[in-house]
Amino acid sequence: MSENDVIDVEPIGHRASDSAASDSLKTWGWVSYILHLIVAVAAVVPGAQVSIALLIIALVMDLVKKDEAVGTWQESHFKWRISSVLWAGVLYVATLPLYLLLYLPGAVAWAIISIWFLYRIVKGMVRMNAGRAVTA
Repeated sequence: MSENDVIDVEPIGHRASDSAASDSLKTWGWVSYILHLIVAVAAVVPGAQVSIALLIIALVMDLVKKDEAVGTWQESHFKWRISSVLWAGVLYVATLPLYLLLYLPGAVAWAIISIWFLYRIVKGMVRMNAGRAVTA
């Protein structure tokens, strides 16, 4: 071998199937983020409510696929989306009595929760587009 020879070296643990799996997870992630985004925007825009079924579908997708993302940068995105939905759900339920008893303060609380949820989804989408993990 001369010093000008090119040697093709494949990184340890990297195979073509790893790349395909990563692309598949990214596709699942984008579908989930889009479903979350539709729900989040509808929650913020008055009169634009969509079915909670979209949110449940996205949550189930994330729960089913999250184990495949373990050890990758995409793992944080699955955790981010799941925790966003769960926290938003807890906050909506916790403020439900306020919403039912005193409409205006309850509506304000729900608007704040909806904006927070929208922020988290957009932040996750921006990080996924950049190929980066999501951090708090």
